Amino acid sequence: MEPEIITAGLDGSPESLAAAHWAADEADRRQSVLRLLHAWILLAAEAPDTPPDRDRNAGARQLVRRARDEVQERHPGLRIVEDLVGSEAEDALLRAAAASDLLVLGSRALGVWESYVLGDVSLDVVGRARGPVVLVRAGDRAATPGHDRESGSTPGHDARVVVGLGLRVPCERLLAFAFDAAASRGVPLQAVHGRPLPLHAYTPWGLDPDAEKELTKEAEAEMSEALRPWCERFPGVPVQQTVLPESPTRALVQTVFGAELLVVGRRLHRPLLAPRVGPVAHAALHHVACPVAVVPDD
Repeated sequence: MEPEIITAGLDGSPESLAAAHWAADEADRRQSVLRLLHAWILLAAEAPDTPPDRDRNAGARQLVRRARDEVQERHPGLRIVEDLVGSEAEDALLRAAAASDLLVLGSRALGVWESYVLGDVSLDVVGRARGPVVLVRAGDRAATPGHDRESGSTPGHDARVVVGLGLRVPCERLLAFAFDAAASRGVPLQAVHGRPLPLHAYTPWGLDPDAEKELTKEAEAEMSEALRPWCERFPGVPVQQTVLPESPTRALVQTVFGAELLVVGRRLHRPLLAPRVGPVAHAALHHVACPVAVVPDD
């Protein structure tokens, strides 16, 4: 059986190096192969015996090898494949995503709110990849537990994987990814669903508590039904259900603090003029501090 491949895209930035470390932690945990990919349209085709002083790709090779050396020091037994691709970065990353089990990219944070600043390439790759893509900031290299905790230590009381769950769209791949992530990390899974209150819940004298209670009870029942087969499949994963009378984006942003990973879904086939990344995934990528996994589903 061929091992899984986890690909980290490198561009020389601290964010891409953080992505490489996160991907290495994940590959080590899964016993997968780590592929370090650097794509540049100006890479030259050269013979294998090209002398070092005439190697026009020396800078690109050094970039990948520097990342490899750092990762290898932390994971000496990890199998690592170096890959230089003479192509536009977006095309190369999309091909890598199709050939990998997971693609990991870095994202820059800027300003006091530390919002994601996604370049066109990253956002397009997230929106077009047919497999899961994880976005990691600089400083998130220790986000995969099991490698940085002291031996025998247990996760903190807030350690968990959070999944944003829509109950009107397919979620099989989303829940499979989220439950597996929680199980392999030995942490609980928190399923979050936001559902805005209907117009009739708002009265001239304030919010109708009965309408809010009815909506919450209905959503909790739907969530329990959606999660039931996965709880049976992963009996060792504690599951917390959170339903908030808010928009899905606000519900996620309010509840994800302290999580080790946020998992959100993306429609694989969207209407022609619709954005490739929906509002929930887009908000998560811009406003959530922990690594974010975007899982396409349909």
